[in-house]
Amino acid sequence: MSDTMRAIRLTAPVDPDGLTVSEVPLPEVRPGWVRIRVMAFGVNESEVTSRKGESDPDFTFPRILGIEAVGVVDSAGDGIDLTPGQKVATMMGGLGRTIDGSYAEYTVVDAANVIPFDTDLPWDVVGALPEMLQTAHGSLTVGLQLQPGQTVLIRGGTSTVGLTAIALAHQIGATVIATTRNPAKFDQLRQVGADHAVLDDDTRVDAVRELAPDGLDGALELVSATDLPAALSLVRRGGTVCFVGALAGEWTIPEFSPFAIPTGVRLTSYAGEATDLPAQALSRYLRAIEAGSLKIVVAGVYSGLDEVAQAQRDLESGHRPGKHVVVLAR
Repeated sequence: MSDTMRAIRLTAPVDPDGLTVSEVPLPEVRPGWVRIRVMAFGVNESEVTSRKGESDPDFTFPRILGIEAVGVVDSAGDGIDLTPGQKVATMMGGLGRTIDGSYAEYTVVDAANVIPFDTDLPWDVVGALPEMLQTAHGSLTVGLQLQPGQTVLIRGGTSTVGLTAIALAHQIGATVIATTRNPAKFDQLRQVGADHAVLDDDTRVDAVRELAPDGLDGALELVSATDLPAALSLVRRGGTVCFVGALAGEWTIPEFSPFAIPTGVRLTSYAGEATDLPAQALSRYLRAIEAGSLKIVVAGVYSGLDEVAQAQRDLESGHRPGKHVVVLAR
């Protein structure tokens, strides 16, 4: 086996054209860690931010980007019960931020962040799943503790996490209200599992209140922290609002008072870890995708590391909802 591999390793901020492939040393395995031969990975907004040099201080150059991957075990360190060739997914745990990530032929990760799975689904489908599935599943089950028969609002419904959260909430058996700024996307929201599609404009609050006059059981906020008071006003006493992301770039609320939270309504957040998506949950979702009962939206599939730049350009354009997936399988 060669002692080098192909990867996209950045030493400073670049534009998309700077996402070029080079030969770098093959990463070594150490006790408790796993080397994965990368077969596919999704491209994420946080990687665009890191590429621009605009990430939080935990990100440092030089770095191989990529916060998620699917592939097969190449080598496992001492004490790890995984066998070469076993299919696995990984995400989080500093991947692509504090440790080198998945924009490479191989990546080495802590075994705690490795999820084994078994499926015959193609790599372009499985490659779309780890980050968005973990975030959607965790925000619904950990952040909201959503139960069958409850009513949930998912704001930012056409984002990758939003579309996945709609599908998973539908699987749970909840009534799903989802928002979008574009009425032309109402049908897509319904196709993945939304019971009601609501236009995200000045009429949003009234429209949701009409659909859930007794109050929502839960709400996922994916658009803006400054809109959390509106979400809180729509939730019943004992219900929960979970802040997951800020598609509009507004991560904080200036001069926020805790008394803005209505009495008895809970406000939480979800940042997520790989352990929030246990192997049995991933397996259940894979079986549902195989059966056609869980709809995952893939915006585009790209072949090889040389097409990562185009994948990031397409992601930034925002023209196609769903996940952008790079496939390295060979």
